[in-house]
Amino acid sequence: VQLQASGGGLVQTGGSLRLSCAASGSSFSIRAVGWFRQAPGKQRELAAAISSVGSTRYADFVKGRFTISRDNAKNTVYLEMNSLEPEDTAVYYCATAPSYPGPWYIPWRRDEYDNWGQGTQVTVSS
Repeated sequence: VQLQASGGGLVQTGGSLRLSCAASGSSFSIRAVGWFRQAPGKQRELAAAISSVGSTRYADFVKGRFTISRDNAKNTVYLEMNSLEPEDTAVYYCATAPSYPGPWYIPWRRDEYDNWGQGTQVTVSS
């Protein structure tokens, strides 16, 4: 499965962006998907993830502001980002993971993700 992230850009504080992660390949719908981010000089961190059946989980730093969703018919996962802050500035990556032990499972460790897309830059100006 090849992943293509898009939708990043420059936005002012309080603004919104919607990131898309488009996948090729038939196995996308049965895999969990995560959105990670990496700011300069910092480790890559998981912001939000969605199971193959649509269960979601969010990091505390994005709760209430970001929404992850998927459209399996379009092989695409979205990350709707609202109330953006300068601290959200980072390269955002999507990645997929096996749905093990079940389709309800939401992987939350970086090492559970085995397929990565290229990143898309999000810059939030103050």
